[in-house]
Amino acid sequence: MTYHAFLFVATLLVAQAAGPDTAEPHHHLTIDNKSVRVYYVEVPPHGQTLMHWHRHDYFAISLGPADIVNEVKDKAPAAIKFQDGEVRFASASFAHIARNVSDRPFRNVTIEILDDANLRNSTAKWDEDRGFDILQGGTKQVLFVKDGIRVTEFELQPGGVVPMHYHAGPHLLVAVSDLEIRSDVQGQGPMRGDLKSGESKWLPGNYSHSITNTGKQPAKFVTLEFP
Repeated sequence: MTYHAFLFVATLLVAQAAGPDTAEPHHHLTIDNKSVRVYYVEVPPHGQTLMHWHRHDYFAISLGPADIVNEVKDKAPAAIKFQDGEVRFASASFAHIARNVSDRPFRNVTIEILDDANLRNSTAKWDEDRGFDILQGGTKQVLFVKDGIRVTEFELQPGGVVPMHYHAGPHLLVAVSDLEIRSDVQGQGPMRGDLKSGESKWLPGNYSHSITNTGKQPAKFVTLEFP
């Protein structure tokens, strides 16, 4: 084997063994703290990721509709259709390739749960783990709870409001659409929260606030609330 061939094989093996944070060029790390690693993922039309490992449970939030083939190592390929804003949960660990079979980019936000080993046994109790509420100019849907983390989808028309509510623990907000929102924090006043589609924001716990869509377009976002 020539030196260049050896180097190529060694690089390929590293890429296959490493997580998306170190090897997979379509995964772009945006948040890294003690609780989560958040990646913005974009695969071009008819492109594919490298084989990469997910060693932690993770959530994936689709940004726009998508058609992919998920090729998990040692398993048969599976075709998957995603809807805009769809949230899926995957249990670690496995290696896979995501192949985009459509004429549009495949975009998502992938959130790895770093404390998944402990959170799988979480006894956290939520006031609701599923539910749909009509808001003033919008909707709120609690989708599910996994690893003790509650996932909720919000859609607000211009001027729509999420009423005052309390966050005991930290939470992650993921913008599905572009957002022009205002957070009115109890005891602190209004704070801007403008984000582009695919951007995420990690927020602390122990506060109450309301959210208003101050933009001219509908706002869609997903929150992951930690126990």
